[in-house]
Amino acid sequence: MLTVPNQSFDAIIFDCDGTLVDSMPLHYQAWVASLNHHQAPFDFTEDFFYSKAGVREQDVVKELNTQHGTHIDPDAVANYKAELFEKLIPQVAEVRPVADFARSMQGKLPMSVASGSEEHIVRGCLSANQLLHLFDDIIITPRLVARGKPAPDMFLLAAERMKVRPEACLVVEDGQSGIDAAKAAGMAWVFVPRTLR
Repeated sequence: MLTVPNQSFDAIIFDCDGTLVDSMPLHYQAWVASLNHHQAPFDFTEDFFYSKAGVREQDVVKELNTQHGTHIDPDAVANYKAELFEKLIPQVAEVRPVADFARSMQGKLPMSVASGSEEHIVRGCLSANQLLHLFDDIIITPRLVARGKPAPDMFLLAAERMKVRPEACLVVEDGQSGIDAAKAAGMAWVFVPRTLR
């Protein structure tokens, strides 16, 4: 069950991966395959992957390069990983409690999605689960802002496009970077644990 703060909000912003849809295990699979394809000489652990939930993929590769003294091309890894993941989209299922909450709020409040994934990936995952129509075509991705999560830019842009004050928004997130971004934007937030499936 999803526990929402007992106060009123003017809008809701949802993360996508691991929040609305249970795509994280498949993203991890695509990450490992892409890093192997690009001959990364280090292990990409599941714990590290989940700790970077919501962070722009190129930024994750840059961090890995810094940690391991490597020079792997961030765009090449991200692009190939996206190609691999696209083939897995039909396997992506919704996170039922979060998806049901979003459906229950349709027509009551404006809603949007702010995701660290590319827009076509987000749209594919939402469409596969009949969720895309809930969000008034407001899908914010790192390409639209100067800084991705944990910076507040994506959430602030979502609030602007929904025409609501940031402090009147509720963020629904599964990643620490997203929670940090919500706090930085002055927004209330709900954490979606990995066990909520």
